[in-house]
Amino acid sequence: MQRTTMIATLLSLAALGGTALAQAPAGAPSGPAAEVLGSYNRVKANAIKAAEKMPAESYGFKPHPDIRTFARVVNHISEAQVSSCGSVLGTPAAELPKVPAETATKEEVITALKASFTLCDKAYASVTDANLADPIKNPRGSRARISVLWGNISHDNEQYAILSDYLRDRDLTPPTSEK
Repeated sequence: MQRTTMIATLLSLAALGGTALAQAPAGAPSGPAAEVLGSYNRVKANAIKAAEKMPAESYGFKPHPDIRTFARVVNHISEAQVSSCGSVLGTPAAELPKVPAETATKEEVITALKASFTLCDKAYASVTDANLADPIKNPRGSRARISVLWGNISHDNEQYAILSDYLRDRDLTPPTSEK
């Protein structure tokens, strides 16, 4: 049942994405694998720019005492990506990039974020239209490769929105709102 639902969802995405894909430059890759890669690359750029934009002295900033620090949100992106993209690649846990403590420096946190994106670059590059529905094992059980990667994109976008709020609380313009 799950595989049938996934295939129906993928066919719907392909049909709905036809307009956007038709506007891709001549010779550019197209299809569902290219669409997921494009979405990933956009959120990757936004998350890295947001992390770089926040001043080092504000990495411990919390908008409210019960909310995570800015550094913790960035580290959460790294942790989730290491888990998701590591499972897509079948990378043993001992070989995955490590995420620093919330009290680490801005430089250390950004280095870990970029390392998690490097791992995900490999995971997204491994996806083709032919293998995107293949099941992989991850902490949530067996899921289609594309399901794990779309979940990663969704999570990264959600966390980027949180980073944007933190930037605005510091009177900084989020990358997606810059002119």
